[in-house]
This record gives sequence, structure tokens and C-alpha cells, in this order.
Amino acid sequence: MGIRPAHCYRTTSKPAYTRIAVTKHDKNFIGTNPHLRTRQFNMGNPLKKYDSIVDLMNNDPHVQIRDNALEAARLNVNRHLINTIGKDNFFMRLRIVPYHIMRENKLAQGAGADRVSSGMKHAFGKPIGKAARVRAGQKIFSVLCNETHVEDVKKGLLRAIPKLGLRMSVDAHDDITSIGTLPKTVREEKVEVKAEATAAEGTAPAAEGAAAPAAGKDAKGAAPAKGAAPAKGAAPAKDAKAAPAAKDAKKK
Repeated sequence: MGIRPAHCYRTTSKPAYTRIAVTKHDKNFIGTNPHLRTRQFNMGNPLKKYDSIVDLMNNDPHVQIRDNALEAARLNVNRHLINTIGKDNFFMRLRIVPYHIMRENKLAQGAGADRVSSGMKHAFGKPIGKAARVRAGQKIFSVLCNETHVEDVKKGLLRAIPKLGLRMSVDAHDDITSIGTLPKTVREEKVEVKAEATAAEGTAPAAEGAAAPAAGKDAKGAAPAKGAAPAKGAAPAKDAKAAPAAKDAKKK
């Protein structure tokens, strides 16, 4: 069975269902916490200096957006911006978090098409997923960019509207501090340092290995000292062969 339409979970008539207690089990009202389908909230390059910001805002009052819809919109916008302006020329942030846990009273639908179980009224239901509750005028996506890329960013954010299914608008301004604190991408620098260190370590054994065969060639080419015993496995000298022949001639 496929996923139900978005309009089935769009209204916010009931209070938010968020109580998850890990240490105090008596206050843990939610038995199963569904996993979050939104995989990432910060995308792009936060280290670059930007002068413009573009926001995607909601115009519908008090609605819910499921986490799978946010993930679909994020993937669509992020891929469009990477292909048009490049991954190092923008920074995008998802401004809302799916914290509300949706419940549903699943009804038994048999093979017969003549009857469907109705169940009891106002059933509590079981957790089926997560959604974010959004008010009118709230920002959903914010993208930092330069003034030359504002139009491309606007086109990219408009691609998210069919995925979310709400009335939305796009606003561009220069208050870049409204996006909040930017993350620090230290992990990429550490990876580069490790790569350089491994490359340096790899060149050192190669140099040692190249020096060893050269030394071996010199050792093979060098003649043994006078009166010294020949090395194990080495061919005997010509003088050593001539000495036994001379002894045999004297005996005769």
C-alpha cells in the first residue's frame, strides 16, 4: 500500500504529540519513535562570504508538512542549485524541524469490497511518521548566495512548491544574519591533512626500497678482499680453481 495523500495530515486540530522520555519510562507517552526521513538540514559552502539571501515562506495558516515532503523538496532544490551555480557558490538551510509525531488508527480492510471496518470513534492510533507544524509567514528554506545568482536561486526554490503542496512565496533581501549561525566544515580540512600525511608516508618506503636494490647491485659488483672467505652462494674465484690443479701436478 502506498503513502496516503498530504491533505490527510495537513490540518493541526489536535495538540502536538512530542513526548519522548528515554530515562523516565513512566512519562514516555510514545511507544515507538518513527525515524526521521529528512536526512540533512545544512547544504552547500558556509565558509564563503555572501551578500544576499533568498527565503521560501509559507502563506497558509497553521498547516503540517510531512518529513518525506521536506526531503523531496530539499533534494530537488539542492540538485538544481548544484547544477546551475555550483556547490561552492551557495549555502542552503532547512529552517523547520519535523517534531510532531503523527498517529493513525489503521482499519482492517478485507478482501471483500462490500465492507470496511469502521472502528471506534476518536481512536488514539499508532505512530506512523513525523511532520513539521508551520504558521503563516514562517520561513521553510533559506539560501545564501551572491547577487549575481539571486534569480537562479529563486527558480530553484520555486521547484519546492509542488513537493510541499502549499501556497508559498519567495523573498530576496540582504539581511544575511537572519539565517543564524553557520556551521564550520572542519571535517574536510582534516581529510585533506590525512591524505597529505599518507602520501608523504608512502613516498618514504618507496625511496628506501629504491635504495636497497642499488646497494645490492654495488655489493654484487664489488670483489672480495684479499684472503677473505667468499660469501655463501658466491662463485669461487679463478685463483681458487687453479690452486688444486697445481697440487695434483706436484703429486704426479
